[in-house]
Amino acid sequence: MTTSRIGHIAYNTFREAVRDRVLYNLIFFALLLLASTPLFGKISIGLERIVLVNLGLTAVTIFGMLISIFIGIGLVSKEIDKKTLYTVLSRPVRRWEFILGKYFGLGLTLLVNTFFMAVGFLAALLYIAHGFQRSDVQLLGALYFIMLQFMVIIAITLLFSSFSSPMLSALFAFGYFVIGNFAEELRGAANLLDGVSRAIVLGISYLVPNFTAMNVISQVAHSEGITGALLLQNSLYAIFYSAAALSAAILIFENRDLK
Repeated sequence: MTTSRIGHIAYNTFREAVRDRVLYNLIFFALLLLASTPLFGKISIGLERIVLVNLGLTAVTIFGMLISIFIGIGLVSKEIDKKTLYTVLSRPVRRWEFILGKYFGLGLTLLVNTFFMAVGFLAALLYIAHGFQRSDVQLLGALYFIMLQFMVIIAITLLFSSFSSPMLSALFAFGYFVIGNFAEELRGAANLLDGVSRAIVLGISYLVPNFTAMNVISQVAHSEGITGALLLQNSLYAIFYSAAALSAAILIFENRDLK
């Protein structure tokens, strides 16, 4: 069945990531964050939590994005270089099943990474604050949005890796991530321009993923709530954007000459 084939590819992708010791970065992250917690005791009362939330969630985002990009760029090219892709496709496995399996496999890897990094972050917060506040439940919403960003960037990385070299794929994906964090600023800047320049800047701002809307780190650091409308909006946006990027990746990969 299609589902079992996709699941098998996803599991093998996750297992390969573990063999490559990708998950060991979470141990380093947790230990580093926990070891640095005494430093926050020197910050003025009330500010240590804000600083820690900003630092911790930003670190989770950066670590996760690096894993998404630098593992994602090799999901297709590594299989081609090792000639293992031909063995996989010689079985009753379609190319689109291969792409989806890789996507969900790397998504599982990021989910595990994010979980353990979140545990390290929350442990550090507990150490500093000596307990959790009622508003800290919003941190789960911020972590959820971070995971949505990972799923979008994985789809983008797979899209580029379906037709480009690993180096170019990494550059393109990283560029999308950086520009995506300034998508709303680009739209504001486009309003100050005219003619072709305005159309180009506005087009880029809508082409790249709007990671600005998914970044609520500063908001939750100041104990501000996340609305249900924003949760629904970001969830649907991430689903449709990822689906569009994966569809493009599948279309390109289906027509790619692998000889």
